[in-house]
Amino acid sequence: MIVNNNFTKTVDLLHRAMDATTVRQAVIANNIANAGVPNFKRTNVNFESELKRALETEKQRPALELRLTNPGHMADWEPRDYQDVQIRRVLDYTTTENNNGNNVNAEEEFNLALENQLRYMLLANSAAFEFSQVNMVLRNR
Repeated sequence: MIVNNNFTKTVDLLHRAMDATTVRQAVIANNIANAGVPNFKRTNVNFESELKRALETEKQRPALELRLTNPGHMADWEPRDYQDVQIRRVLDYTTTENNNGNNVNAEEEFNLALENQLRYMLLANSAAFEFSQVNMVLRNR
């Protein structure tokens, strides 16, 4: 998708965030379904923090940017395109919740599911608001 204005970028970001919440909901459901399985390790979804980092690189330029004189040289700074950020599933091997090696806390997963559902509703309302603003402008012409 070619991003050439704020509306397009905002809608694209909302779409990507909604995709991430959909994946997160499936991951949380899988974690809950396997809460009693010995040695099962829960999965997290990593997207928002990577997206934030990518968006911040658009604004940050170093005070002194090095000049490249050879194609083999590495740039000291390069902006990261937010569209390259992918939704990643990450296994949590570092914790253990139960004596059987499982690290799923069902109560925490249910809270995460509720939080994720509220996030999705907020994103959907934000997308609807963006389109209602365009609709309002088009009606007033």
